[in-house]
This record gives sequence, C-alpha cells and structure tokens, in this order.
Amino acid sequence: MPALICGSLAFDTITNFPGRFAQQILPEQVHILNVSFLVPTLRREFGGCAGNIAYNLQLIGGNAVVMAALGDDGAEYRARLGGWGVDTSLVRSVPGAYTAQAIIITDTDNNQITAFHPGAMQQAHDTTVPATRSDLKIGIVAPDGRDAMLQHAAQMKAAGIPFVFDPGQGLPMFDGADLQHFVAQATWVAVNDYEGRMLCDRLGTSLETLSRTPHLQGVVVTLGGDGCELWIGGERTHVPGVAAAALNDPTGCGDAFRAALLFGLERGWPLARCAALGNRLGALKIACHGPQNHVLDDATKALLQA
Repeated sequence: MPALICGSLAFDTITNFPGRFAQQILPEQVHILNVSFLVPTLRREFGGCAGNIAYNLQLIGGNAVVMAALGDDGAEYRARLGGWGVDTSLVRSVPGAYTAQAIIITDTDNNQITAFHPGAMQQAHDTTVPATRSDLKIGIVAPDGRDAMLQHAAQMKAAGIPFVFDPGQGLPMFDGADLQHFVAQATWVAVNDYEGRMLCDRLGTSLETLSRTPHLQGVVVTLGGDGCELWIGGERTHVPGVAAAALNDPTGCGDAFRAALLFGLERGWPLARCAALGNRLGALKIACHGPQNHVLDDATKALLQA
C-alpha cells in the first residue's frame, strides 16, 4: 500500500564552508551579527522533505503518493517523481510562483545554516487529503506551509489515516496549542534531539510524559551518528547508530530515516526494526552528496529481506 507524503518539494542549493560556524559567530556579538562565509563548492539538487522521503521509500521497495506544490519551474521535478513510479496526482502546480528553494551552508562539523524561500509551497494547503482512497494506510505530515501542515493533519485524522507528525524545521511556526493539536491527531511523532527539546519546551512536558499519551504508539528522537531513541509508553529504548563510510553531506538524512519508518510501520514492523533500517539509510545518505543520489548497499538489502 502506498504512503501519503505531505510535505515540501524544493530545489536545494548546497554549499560547504571549510571551517566551523562556532569560530565565526561570536555569541556576545549576535545583536550586531554581520558575517560572510566563503563557500568554494556549490551544487543544485532536487530536495524538499516530500521528495526526499519519496526517493528513499521507492529505493527500499515502498510506494508513495506525494501531496505537495510546485511552481512554474517544477516540470522536471514532477517528471522525476513519475520516473520512480510515484503517484503525483496530488502534486499541485502553482502558476506565477517558483518551486520552493533552500540555500544550505554546511560547515566541517556538519552544522547547517539554511535560507528558505517557500514559493509555491505557500499554496500547498489548497490540495486536500482524499477521504475516499482506501489504499492509503499510512501517512506523514512533514515540513510544509503552515496552513498545509495544520489542515493536512486534520484531514488525515478525519480520513482515518494514521500518520507520523514530523515538524522538522517547521516547528518554530507553531505555538504550544498548535503542537498539542498535532500530537492529539498523530499516531507517531518523529523529531531530532534539538526539535525534541523545543517540542517539549513548548508543550510544557517531557519525552517520557509525551510518550504516555494514550493514542501515541511512539515518539522517535534521532541522534545523528548516535542512532535514535524510541519512547513508547514512558519507556526509552536506544537503537544504535550505523557507522557511515564517509561524512559528506547531512542534507536529507532525517528524510531517509522517516522513509524507513513509513516502510516498516505500514508492514507492521516493531518500531525498533523500523528505526534500525532508518539508521542504516541515514548512514548511506550522509556518505553521498545530495539528498536523492545514494543507493542501497548489500547490508541494507539484507536487512530488508530479513
């Protein structure tokens, strides 16, 4: 069964800063911040959370229905998705707008600074989650336009589609009441460690307490190279990370992990097995430049067949 992926489609301009942000940004001077980073390398990649998740899902043998918005410059991206076998019937074209654009700078510690132009993504809420498609058994609300995330979460809940709430870089757009509403509708929550702290701060709770919410089947917190922790019913389980062959580009690692969640959960896997696959996909991704260029290795294929 396909997974419904609500999120952004974007073009990523990815650059590398051969230094450390921490050495260039003086905490005591942030009130007059004026810095420039020399970035000798530059690549333009297909990206956006929905596109990245769809890429990884098809890579491991899953199927995706993408619900997102593209601008006048998005024909090539739509064709790319279709070439993977992705259902693009819910991808909206917005005349007079650019496809969302992310400009990303990564330093030698794999920290990132991103500038983001939402473009067509601001109209993503004009597409509605279909209430009559019986083939959609799982979904994800990933970073997208603010109205789109709010509406699509409510629409998935109304349609009876269990979904992962993945606020990602969109989390600062929402206050505690908004976030509580998302959690009340979701079946799983997926965040990185920084987002997890912000989420709990805005909700006035802890991961342990959050995971005791009766309808939530799990809270997943990714920890980069240290793997992830799973919170289920107040109990914490650590799933070890997978050593990457190289640390080249962290862009899209979280999306790779989330594709594994969707793949495994739709098949009834335990959450720990989903996370183990996600850690492995993340390790493959970080070794490769760009969010949609990595391929499976033999160990990952074996994990899928186990």
